[in-house]
Parts: sequence; structure tokens; C-alpha cells
Amino acid sequence: MKESMFYNANPLIFKKAEELRNNPTQAEDLLWNYLRQNELGIKFRRQHPASIYVLDFYAHSIKLAIEIDGNIHQNEKVKQNDIERQKHLESLGINFIRFTNQQVLFEPERVINFIQQKIIVSKNNIVQITNSPSGAGGFIIPAIDIIEGKCVRLTEGDYAQKKIYNEHPLEVAKQFEDAGLQRLHLVDLDGAKAGKVTNWKVLETIAAKTKLIIDFGGGIKTDKDVTIVFESGAALATVGSMAVKKETEFVKWLVQFGADKFLLGADVKNEKIAVGGWLETTDIWVYDFIQNYRGKGVQQLFCTDVSKDGKLEGPSIDLYKNIIQQFPELYFIASGGVSSIQDLEALKTIGCKAAIVGKAIYEGRIELNELSKLNN
Repeated sequence: MKESMFYNANPLIFKKAEELRNNPTQAEDLLWNYLRQNELGIKFRRQHPASIYVLDFYAHSIKLAIEIDGNIHQNEKVKQNDIERQKHLESLGINFIRFTNQQVLFEPERVINFIQQKIIVSKNNIVQITNSPSGAGGFIIPAIDIIEGKCVRLTEGDYAQKKIYNEHPLEVAKQFEDAGLQRLHLVDLDGAKAGKVTNWKVLETIAAKTKLIIDFGGGIKTDKDVTIVFESGAALATVGSMAVKKETEFVKWLVQFGADKFLLGADVKNEKIAVGGWLETTDIWVYDFIQNYRGKGVQQLFCTDVSKDGKLEGPSIDLYKNIIQQFPELYFIASGGVSSIQDLEALKTIGCKAAIVGKAIYEGRIELNELSKLNN
């Protein structure tokens, strides 16, 4: 066997792996009984030594690890150790899927379906960022926020602080396209507030009359909403609140539609996740949120610091730098607070893969020709 398969694990790690292999949990036994049959076309090994750790299951041909977390993993110290452990192994090129004991024991079909989807993605390299919709189109992603079919911007996500910039979003989208930009971040603020996709006609019109690569979010709550978004012409569905409030449902979508079809949104206030069009804050730490979904196959994420959004006071450089350092392989998109070309250059410097720009364009702080130059 190739030494690289074990990432220089020492004899003590091999001994620990053997001990764990002889004393599997009920969930590990159940999943192993399926994986070892090789019905997925990929050879997995159980309790596999890797560097200074032991992985529950590992397929070296696609560098995919599957971890099953018991109740002890809810302990804060254990959770932090999991984060550091996964970060180290990801730096070696290993990808992760994480499940809880309960998911494996009580939702085995869903677990298997998710693993199957991840294997397909890995084998065909369709989640390689450079080939995915979010990896195309350059660094600049202009934004259009929609209320009652009109192009608006909010300040700090406050619906009472809205300003209408154009009553015809298609005109704005065409201006972006004419300037050489290729992406569009389209947000249905009515939908986010109502809890259902509302302004899908705007999406349909822009998708039909431009060649922009569109990600669309706001109010995506059901399978039907996801279907409407894709059928209306979006390349990506942007999901935030659902990933927080109904994780099981969102994970089902990742399997059903493909993880490469979703852009995960993390709206943040004081490093805590906000939901419902920024109307509600939670106690979920943004780093835990990202870690959780990295383990479920999500590769693409944009983060908005709500305290900065729409205020033209500059982006949250420190926050974004910390996220990029913790998750270096994440396709990270910055959002909120951009007020100048210098801000965008700073975001590029710290390693952001792309940046969403909105109010700075509408207020004339940044000219479209400047964005076009920076985009190339």
C-alpha cells in the first residue's frame, strides 16, 4: 500500500485504529455493512489512519472521509478538536462528510443517497470551483435586491431603510452585462420576508434577456421553490435561513439537486448567524455554521456582515480573513460594506475568490468601467 494513503501516520495511530476497528459503534457497523459491499464503485476502509488521526471511513481514490459523530461531539472541547482536526486533514486534500449517529441509525437511506451524490461529484470533478457556476465570471458580482419588482437597497438589512434605485431591474442587469460583468447576485427581499419565492418573474426576465450567470435567493423554503428558481433561469440557488432552521431539508436538496447548484449564504451580526432577511439573529457562531456544511459537501459560500451592509463603511476585512484562514479551500465570496475600488483590492489581497457589490455602484462610488477592469 502506498505510504501517502496514510499521510505518514505512525505505529501508535495504526494501533489505535485497530482498537477502534474491533469495537465499532452501532452506527459505524450499520454504515460499514453497506460501504464494504462496494455497491458505490469506490473502495472504503474503516478506522483508517491518516496523519495523527483515525478516520471512521476513508476512500483514498477520491480522498473522501466519512465521519459519524456521537453525542460527545456536542461537547465544546470535542467540537473544537473536530474543527482543528478536519482543518488539518483538509489541508492535505481530504474532503469530509459528517453525519450524526441519529442520522445513520434512523435515516440510512438519506445518508446513503448523500454519500452517493458526493461520490458522483468527486468522480466527475463537477464541484471543482473553477468549473462551477460560482467559479465563473470573474471577481466582481454586482447585486440587485428586489422589492415589489423594483431595484432597491437596504441599510443594515432594515426594510424600513430602503431606497429605490430603478423600477426596472432588467435595465440595471443589462448595464452590468454591457460593462463586461458576467455574474449577478439577485435577491428577492419580498420573498425573504414572506417565506416564499415571490419575484421569480424578475429572475425569469433577466435570465431570458441577458447572458448573466445568476444566483437567486430569498424565500426558498420548499422543493417547489427550488424548482421554480432553476426553471426560471438561475444557475445557483442561494440558501441561508433554511440551512439554519431546517438543516435536514437543505441537506436533502444538496442530494436531490446537487451540491454544486447551491450557494450557501451566511448573514452575520457580531459573528453570529442572522436569518429571515436579517430580521432575526441566532446564537450560531459563523465558524460552526461553515464547518457543519463543509462536512456536508458545500464548497461555495458568501458572507454578509449585516452591520456593514448598505452603509458604505468598508467591508469586514478581519472577519473575512479569519474565515479564509480557517477554511482555505472554501470558495469564499465577500459581501457588504464595499465603498471603493480600494476595498475590493483589499478583499482580493486577503484571498476572497469574489466580492458582491451593490450600493457603491448605485451611489456612484464605483464606476462600472472600474469594476470591469478589476474583474479581468
